[in-house]
Order: sequence, then C-alpha cells, then structure tokens
Amino acid sequence: MDGRGLDHDGTIAREGALERVTTAFAPVVEAARTRVAETFGRTRRLHSAYLYGSVPRGTATPGVSDLDLQLALRDEPTEADRADAAAVEAVLDRAFPQIDGVGILLAGARALLSDAERHDGGFFIACLCTPLLGPDLAARLPRYRPTSLLARETNGDLARVLPRWRTRAAEAATDTDRRALIRLVGRRVVRTGFTLVMPRWGGWTSDLGRSAELFGRYYPERHEQMRLAASVGVVPSPDPAVLGMLVDDLGPWLAAEYTAVHGEKAPRP
Repeated sequence: MDGRGLDHDGTIAREGALERVTTAFAPVVEAARTRVAETFGRTRRLHSAYLYGSVPRGTATPGVSDLDLQLALRDEPTEADRADAAAVEAVLDRAFPQIDGVGILLAGARALLSDAERHDGGFFIACLCTPLLGPDLAARLPRYRPTSLLARETNGDLARVLPRWRTRAAEAATDTDRRALIRLVGRRVVRTGFTLVMPRWGGWTSDLGRSAELFGRYYPERHEQMRLAASVGVVPSPDPAVLGMLVDDLGPWLAAEYTAVHGEKAPRP
C-alpha cells in the first residue's frame, strides 16, 4: 500500500487488519468475537462480522477510542436484532475501560451486496472493514478507485442529514448529549470534506487529521473550521458554539459544494 492508501493497481487498499490491533485492544476484540458469535451465531442470524475504525487500523488510543463493529445478517435486521446488538454493546463497554463506547452497525448481507449499495455499504465492507467472523463479503465485491461516483455515493447526502442534526442539537439537554452529537457531526463533516477532494487528490485515508489537512489544500478558506471538526471528532467538546458552526455554517456550505462538484447521493428506500 502506498502513501495514498492504494494498492499497486491503483485501487483502494483495505485499511485494517487483525495483526494491527495493539496489545491494549486485543482482549476487547477477542471478547467482541466471542460475544457476537454467542449472541448471533447460535441462531444462525449472522453471516459475517467485521471491525472498523481505529482499532483494526492500529491507531486506537486507550480510554479515548471506541470499538466499532459491522454485522452482516442473513436477513434484514429486526428490532430483536437491534436489542441484542445494544446488549452486546453495553456488556463490552462495561467490561473494558480502554474503550470509550461500543457501536454495532447491522445490515442484511444481501443489501450490502446490492447494486444500490455497491459504492456505499459495499465499499465500506470491502475497504474499511476488517473480517472478524464468517465468510468475507469483500470476495463478492469489486475493487474501488477514488472516483467522483464513490464520493457521491458515500457522502453525497449531507444536506439530508443536517436537519436531523439541528433537531438533535436543539433537544440536547446535557453536556453528555452534546459531546455525543458533536463527535458524530465532526467525524461525518470531516469525512465529507475529505471525499469532496478525494478524486482530485487521488487516494484514500480514514485519518481525521490527515483528511482535514488534505481538504485544506483545496479549500484553504475553510481549513481552520475543518481542523476544528477533526479535533472534536476525536475529543468532543460540549460547546454549543462549535456545534452551531458545524451544523449552521460549515455543514450547509459543504453540502452545497458537494452537490455542485459530485451531485447528490441516490435516495435509499
């Protein structure tokens, strides 16, 4: 893999691996493997499970980083599946102080392999997820390049997300609520900013700091705002002024620029 996150053929390399999990997080990953297998494997609901984020990239910080998992189910997720996933999240979060929260995404395997998800959920599995359990869906997906199509289908829906963020910001009653929201918003804004410039740069990264710096090469007038978004995406602040900047200034500008450059993401059912 080169410095732009590409394989020798110019396609985006898978960014994580179990061998990159650091010693501090190895027990967490093993416990996640066991708990997911016990919860979803016994009833044969699980097709495959994956890690993503800083833990399989080997860049996680004890006490700061969270544990992220993607489960591909044999059928579409049900409310019972979501309840079971929430229970697994709670058990792992309580057991391991080195993680600051656990997030489990659920999706049907067929949906991830569908044409509609080819450059969104499919890309996520093939390039950003590390296999943990079951057969790897990446074997049934194409290789991806840093194209405008990939940009549009991964992050071309920011304009639709902004109203929900504003509602959540208005309803946030505590610093804990605001920290959780600003972490989500900061990460999403930075990833959208990076994929805006991704085809021009010609590579891939999931590192928030590097993403903000690459964005700044092309939009220097918004660079400091994007740096702040990256900062709160890692260490969230409850400051409502920062959240307001993201959802009322940088976010709307970014959504409009994204649509102008790459178009809007195709709506999902």
